[in-house]
Amino acid sequence: MCYNYSLIIYRNQRDFEKTYGVDQTQKNKMSSYYTINSFSLPKMPVISNENPYQFQMFHWGLIPFWVKKIEDAEKIRNQTMNARAETLFEKPSYRNSIKQKRCLVPASGFFEWRYILRKNYPYYIRLKDKKWFSFAGIWDSWKNPETEEKFYTYSIITCEPNNLLRKIHNKKKRMPVILPWKTQRRWLDNTLSEDEIKSFLISYPDEKMEAYTISRLITSKTRDKNIPEIIEPYNYPELKGMD
Repeated sequence: MCYNYSLIIYRNQRDFEKTYGVDQTQKNKMSSYYTINSFSLPKMPVISNENPYQFQMFHWGLIPFWVKKIEDAEKIRNQTMNARAETLFEKPSYRNSIKQKRCLVPASGFFEWRYILRKNYPYYIRLKDKKWFSFAGIWDSWKNPETEEKFYTYSIITCEPNNLLRKIHNKKKRMPVILPWKTQRRWLDNTLSEDEIKSFLISYPDEKMEAYTISRLITSKTRDKNIPEIIEPYNYPELKGMD
C-alpha cells in the first residue's frame, strides 16, 4: 500500500512548476514535505483532468460525491487512501472517478516497511534519477450537507509490485502506480477507453528505482518528522548481507 510519501521542492517552486508544465503565475507558496502520512488527512498538490495546467490542493482520502452523511464521509475516507487497480471499475467508491476524474499526484519518494527477523524495517523508495514523479490518482468532489462547502479529495492507485517492492513490502505485496513522464499527461485525457486506462495500471520498472533503509524516526509519535533527516540512509547491522 502507500500511506506515506514525500514531496520535496529541491530547488525552488518555479522549477517544480516548470517541470510539471503548470501555470507559473500561481502565488501560493508550496512547502517541502519530507514525509506525509495519509491518516493525518493532509491537503496536497495534485493535477486533475479538470484543471490539467494548474496545481490544486486536494485532501488525501477520497470521499465519493454520493455520500450523504458527514459521519459516513469521515469513515469512508479512511478506507480510500489507496485504490486497488484490479477493482477500480467495480467498487462504487471509485468507478465514477476512474472513468471521469483522474489526477497526477506529484512525489519525490515513498515509504514502505519490510518484515524480516520478526521486525518491520522502514525503507525510502525513489527513482534512481532522484527526480519528481507522479502517482496515478483519482479524485472526487463532495459537498458537506451542513455547510454546503465542497471538499476535493484524492486516492492513490496501487497495483501488483515489481521485484524491488515485492522484496520490501513483503506482507501486503503492493506498490503505488507510478506514471512514466512521457505518458503521464495522457492519464488526464478525458477520451480514454476502459482498456486504455487499464494499460497504465502496471508496476514501474524496478531497474529505474532504488531503495534503502532509514531510521525509525519515521515511526516517532512525539518528534517532528518533516525534516530532511527522515529520508537519510540508516544501516541496521542485523540486516547486513540479507539483501
